Amino acid sequence: MPKLQDSQIVIVTGASSGFGRLSANAVARGGHTVYAAMRETEGRNAAQVADVKAYARKEDADLRAIELDVGAQASVDRAVAAIMAEHGRIDVVVHNAGHMAFGPAEAFTPEQFAELYDINVLSTQRVNRAVLPHMRKRGEGLLIWVSSSSSAGGTPPYLSPYFAAKAAMDALAVQYARELTRWGIETSIVVPGAFTSGTNHFAHSGSPADLDRLAEYAAGPTAGLAEQIRTAFGRIAPPDADPATVAIAIADLVDMPFGKRPFRIHIDPTDDGASVAFAVIDRVRNEMLNRVGLSDLLHPARWAESDASWATSSKAAS
Repeated sequence: MPKLQDSQIVIVTGASSGFGRLSANAVARGGHTVYAAMRETEGRNAAQVADVKAYARKEDADLRAIELDVGAQASVDRAVAAIMAEHGRIDVVVHNAGHMAFGPAEAFTPEQFAELYDINVLSTQRVNRAVLPHMRKRGEGLLIWVSSSSSAGGTPPYLSPYFAAKAAMDALAVQYARELTRWGIETSIVVPGAFTSGTNHFAHSGSPADLDRLAEYAAGPTAGLAEQIRTAFGRIAPPDADPATVAIAIADLVDMPFGKRPFRIHIDPTDDGASVAFAVIDRVRNEMLNRVGLSDLLHPARWAESDASWATSSKAAS
């Protein structure tokens, strides 16, 4: 596929499968240079690396696998340095890496909660610290965060460790958005609903480490609840629910011009109410900034072009 004049350099984390891989494919088909970031490219994900290469050849797309373990700052730094050395810039980061866990909350150890927080939240901090200095220096960039409707919509039992981590990631995304607008860096949060097929979320979800407590829940009044939840999820998802719609939405965000990207979009085949709840939550957050005279933080601006007006508004606010 011929390159667009405004071709972007894009990193998609957690791109070995699921939303990440689908998004990397979709963005690359749009003519952008996309790095499908994943760990163990010479180990368990070697087959995925080969598949990325095959897909790139088939689609004539600039899609490349890259070793990037979001759980290790050194690995993130090496990957970002390699991309910067080749292109001199990074335009877009898609924060997609994450992991699900399923089971009664009490049966998960605190260490397991910490691990889930690490991969779903701290991973984004590692990538941001490596990428944002380059984006801020240029005064432009885009962060796309893959959130979850669970952060403001339906939250069935047995998924609380994952839901808690995704809620924290969503809150972090909002705060980053406000801190980066004056630097010319945009933020869009993509909120998928429950897709029970087409991704590996449920198939690869973690399990509680405390087997004794897990057995107590399985033998007590909650006996059979785990299967009820799985069945219910499968029942509410429409048969035509396609996770590729999430990838298409992400590709569309990349293609949009500066200042026109929505702050939050929802792709929810089950319509669990998150779009309504988030609308209220985001409005409350926005109104707080309006009340304290920081409304400009709600809209990204090219910082080099707006330096004078920024200084004036900052003095007025103080």
